Amino acid sequence: MNEESIQQSEKDEKIEQAGGGAEQPVPEAAEPVPEQAPGAEEKKGKGKHEKLREELEEAKAAAADYKDKWMRTAAEFDNFRKRNESTRRNAYLDGKADVILKILPVGDNLERALTMCDENTAKGIEMVLRSFKKLLEDEGIEAIDPKDEEFDPAFCEAIMSEPAADGVEPGYVKEVFLKGYKRGDKVLRFAQVKVTT
Repeated sequence: MNEESIQQSEKDEKIEQAGGGAEQPVPEAAEPVPEQAPGAEEKKGKGKHEKLREELEEAKAAAADYKDKWMRTAAEFDNFRKRNESTRRNAYLDGKADVILKILPVGDNLERALTMCDENTAKGIEMVLRSFKKLLEDEGIEAIDPKDEEFDPAFCEAIMSEPAADGVEPGYVKEVFLKGYKRGDKVLRFAQVKVTT
């Protein structure tokens, strides 16, 4: 045997000892990793941008929702404030009206006293009566004195009636027993009158 065949047989012997005579498959060379396509990195970046864009849209929608809720709350508070202010103002005016209602009989009595007193006393009563009327005027209160006017149930209360005389139309105020008073369109006290029928 030549040297070359000796080496070959030693080699075969070693292979048999190591693997028990079975041939071991030779590992194939690993497949080369395919190079990424030129647009792959760009697509990956686009996915990230899409996610960020979606998050931005969600944040914008949430901000719009919060802004809408804030504006509604601000409007509701403003309406509450206005209602509260109006309620307070009306309560104040109603309180003043109650006090004025209590002093109206004083004015009625002064007017009655004026018709039954002497000249010197009348001058003093007239001064007091002028002050009383000025007070009412400053409060925006007007007298309702509908004598010889058509009867208006919105301002007058008919407590008596009499048949209309010839040439006089029915439904007119013949006499005022007690003057009424109003502030704007609100009647504080209805005028008590006699009406023709």
